Amino acid sequence: MLASRWVERFAPLVKESASVLDLACGGGRHGRLFLKAGHQVRFVDKNIEAVGDLSGKSGAQITQMDLEDGKDWPFAPDSFDAIVVTNYLYRAHLGAMLTSLKQDGVLIYETFGLGNDQFGRPRSPDFLLKPGELLKLVEGQLQVVAYEQGIEGEKVVQRICAIKAQGPQSLQSLL
Repeated sequence: MLASRWVERFAPLVKESASVLDLACGGGRHGRLFLKAGHQVRFVDKNIEAVGDLSGKSGAQITQMDLEDGKDWPFAPDSFDAIVVTNYLYRAHLGAMLTSLKQDGVLIYETFGLGNDQFGRPRSPDFLLKPGELLKLVEGQLQVVAYEQGIEGEKVVQRICAIKAQGPQSLQSLL
């Protein structure tokens, strides 16, 4: 499966040889993109079978983890230069996830929004972002590079790329 156009678009913002978290990675299509670019990638998912071929590959770390087991966010603050999440939402960890970004770290997040139930799965509001939810999440913590929300084909999506920058000047130097 090909990487998301959204992720491909903003991947160049991630500094060279960065530490990247591919959260709820599935088959690892996004982490593979970063791995190919020379980054150190931590692939995390409940089922790691689809990334098993990466075991032992230089730069790849595979972690089997149930992110929805009720435990606290498992990663320390300032752990990653980039966090990539697509087609996954577990609100209990959203705030803590941002703390795991290092200074000048990049968040690339893309998932389904409310209204997606008219097209298919997911249908539960527990797995659908509310309008503007990603913007509210990063407000006061990250600088927004780009944001989109709406219907795309036969799905409702919400996407954000944001950087943990000190301010507009710091953000400008990263772009």
